[in-house]
Amino acid sequence: MENNQILSFERNRYYVGKLLTSSDFQAEQSYMNQKRHFLNRMLYGEGVVCGLGVYNLDDQSVMVDSGVALDGFGREILVESSAMRKLSAIEGFEGLETDRALLCLKYKEEPVQPVYAVREKEAGDDYQCNRIREGFSLALLDEDALPPAGDLPAPFLSSGVLYEDAKAAVTLEIPAKVCCGRQVRAMLTVTNKGEIPLLFSLKTSFQTPSLINGQGEHETALALEQIKIPPDAPLQRELWFTAVPQPAPESLIIVSAGGTLLQIDGEERGMPEKFLLNFSVEDCAPSALISQVIGSVSMEERQLTGVRELVPIARILLQRTKTTYMIDQIAEAGVKRYIRLPAFSDLHEELSAWFTPSPSAGREGAADEAKAASPSPESPAAPIYATGVCEIPLGVNARRGSRFYSGEIVHGLGKGNVFVQVGFEYLSEDPKLKAEARSTIYGDPLLFENENPPIVYGRTAVKVMEERGSFVAALRLEQDTVHTLAVLRWIAVRAPQAANETKLQKMAGKSISALQPTVVLSTRESHYFGVKFHNMEPCSLTYDLTEKGSGEITPDGIYTAPGKEGVYEIRITCTDMPLITTYAYAVVKRKNADEAQAARQD
Repeated sequence: MENNQILSFERNRYYVGKLLTSSDFQAEQSYMNQKRHFLNRMLYGEGVVCGLGVYNLDDQSVMVDSGVALDGFGREILVESSAMRKLSAIEGFEGLETDRALLCLKYKEEPVQPVYAVREKEAGDDYQCNRIREGFSLALLDEDALPPAGDLPAPFLSSGVLYEDAKAAVTLEIPAKVCCGRQVRAMLTVTNKGEIPLLFSLKTSFQTPSLINGQGEHETALALEQIKIPPDAPLQRELWFTAVPQPAPESLIIVSAGGTLLQIDGEERGMPEKFLLNFSVEDCAPSALISQVIGSVSMEERQLTGVRELVPIARILLQRTKTTYMIDQIAEAGVKRYIRLPAFSDLHEELSAWFTPSPSAGREGAADEAKAASPSPESPAAPIYATGVCEIPLGVNARRGSRFYSGEIVHGLGKGNVFVQVGFEYLSEDPKLKAEARSTIYGDPLLFENENPPIVYGRTAVKVMEERGSFVAALRLEQDTVHTLAVLRWIAVRAPQAANETKLQKMAGKSISALQPTVVLSTRESHYFGVKFHNMEPCSLTYDLTEKGSGEITPDGIYTAPGKEGVYEIRITCTDMPLITTYAYAVVKRKNADEAQAARQD
C-alpha cells in the first residue's frame, strides 16, 4: 500500500550539460504520476467512473464488465475487456469466513517486455523488464472486513447525548448550521450497548425556537412505544423541520426532563434535568453551506483519514458446504459508489428533471386561479369589520376594584367613527356538542356566574381613537381572581367606504398569544416561550423582559430564570408590527431539599 502522506512535489530542473541518469527519469515519471493521482483524489475521490457491472456466469463463476475506477490513492484502474473468473481462483477466497463476500477491484502493476541489459552482467542478471503494465486484479473479502472509507473530520453535525447508561445510549444530531427557510433533518438514535435485545420506550417533546414542524409549531412530540432494539442494529428516527426565515446565530433544541418518560426493559429511568443542543441558522443556500464545510478541511486533516486501495463493486451471497460452494445472489446496490463526472453534468441535470418539478411547472394554472379568485374592480365594496383577541396582564392575585388596561390595539379599519365591543372569551366543554367549544360573554359576565366559566369577572369599556384608527380596552375587576391574564375578544364595525387598504387595515384581526402564558420554573431553569399566530402568518418576534434582574432571554425566546424567586413578565412583540404584542409570565420557585437530592441522584 502506498503512503498516504502528501509531500511537496519536486520536478526535474534541466540545464545545459546536465548528466541524466535513470534516477532522473524515474523522478520525472514519479512527478507526473503523483500529480495526476493527487488531482484524481482531491477532485473525484474513489469509486466507479463507468462500467464494471458484475454478473454470474454460472453457480461458481462471475463476469466483470469493462470499465474504469479510481482507488483511494487516485490511481486509475482500467478493465479493458470483460473478465471472467471462477470465485475459487480469486485472491482471498480461501480466507472467507462468512457467506457474505465483497468483490473488489485492486490496482496492480506488472513488469513486462524483458530486454538485454549490458551493465547487469556484473550483478549476474542479463535481462531487465523494459515496461511496467498497469492493470487490475480481483479480490474477495468478508463484508465486515472491508476497511471504512476515510470520512473527512468536518464539523458538520452538532450532536448531544439525551441519556446513556450501561444498557443504552440516546443521542440527537442536527447540522451545526442550517439554512434560513429550508428544511433540515434531525436524527434521534437509540443504541443497544448490551449483548441481548432490549425493550425501549420514550415519550418526550422537543422545543425548537428557530425551527417549525409540519404543523407550523415550535414544539414537536415524539413517542416510541415498546420497541425491541437488537445489539447490532441501532434504532433511528428522523425529525424534519423548517428553519425560520431570519438568521439566528445562537439557537437551541430543548428537551426538559419534566415532560420526558424513558423506560428500558420496563424500568423507568431518570433523565438529565435538561438537554440543550446548539446550532445556528445561516442566511445561505444548502449547496454553499456544504461546500464551505467540505472545503474548510485542511490538508493535514485529510491526511489523517484512512485510504482504501480496494474498490468494492458487488456483494456476493454464497451457499457453502465443506466441499463446494454456490453463488446465491449478486447485488451492486449499496456497495458500488459512482463518481459524478463534470463531463456529464448537463446530462445529469436533464435526467434529474424526471424526478424534480420545474419551478415554472403549474405557474400558468396558478396564475389563472389567482385571476379567477381576485375580485372584479367593478364589484361593490362590502361592509368592513374586524375581530381579534387581546390580552390584558393582571399580575398575581389581582383584587376586586383593580383597573387594568390593554395596550393600544389597531383595529385595521382606518380612521373615522368605528364601533368596538369587547367580551370575555374562554374554552369549555359543551354538553350538546360533547366537545370543547369556544364561547364569548359580552356585557356583564356575572349574569352567567352559575355556569362558572373560566374567566375573570369584571366590567369593560373601550376607548376608540378615531384619528389614529385604534382603541384601548379597560377592565375593572368585580371579584378577586387567581388568573394572571384576561383574554378578551374584540369586534370592530364601520360603514363601507371606498378607500384603498392602508397598512393598519392589513393588520385587522391579527394577534399573537403565548402557547403557555404562565409557566412554573426552578431557579436557573430554561424554557422556550412559543407563540401562536391568529389570523396571520408566522413572523419575526422580539422578546424582552419588562424589569431588570428578571432573568435572561435570547432573541429566539429561550428564557433562563434568575437565581431568586418571584414572578417575572416577558413581553413578546411582532418585530415588523410593534403594536401586535402579548405577555407571558414565569413563576420562579426554588427546589426544596428533597427535590434537589432526587435531581442529583437522577
